[in-house]
Amino acid sequence: MKGSMNTHMGNIVIDNEVIAQYAGTVAMECFGIVGMASVNMKDGLVSLLMKDKLTHGISVDVNNNKLTLNFHVIVAYGVSILAVSDNLISNVKYKVEHFTGLEIEKINIFVEGVRVID
Repeated sequence: MKGSMNTHMGNIVIDNEVIAQYAGTVAMECFGIVGMASVNMKDGLVSLLMKDKLTHGISVDVNNNKLTLNFHVIVAYGVSILAVSDNLISNVKYKVEHFTGLEIEKINIFVEGVRVID
């Protein structure tokens, strides 16, 4: 299901891929996030995604025009996962709600790995 709004000028429909791309860009701006993770369920392997494939590490669900975002992330070694998660949630919630005009109901963060940053 896609996010949609009715305005005085017509109907606006936002594709989930657009929301995921924007949310991924916002997430990459957060301190402590190295990147989005792609999880291969068959092999149990986790790989770091390049910037052009951020949406593979994010899933967007829309229910009654409320968003649920699931992030699969890789965090930097030595940072507080709680602090990074709080920062990610607050930044994404604020920016995505203003970008889309839709309310975020829930943000789930799955830490799939830790990387040392050079």
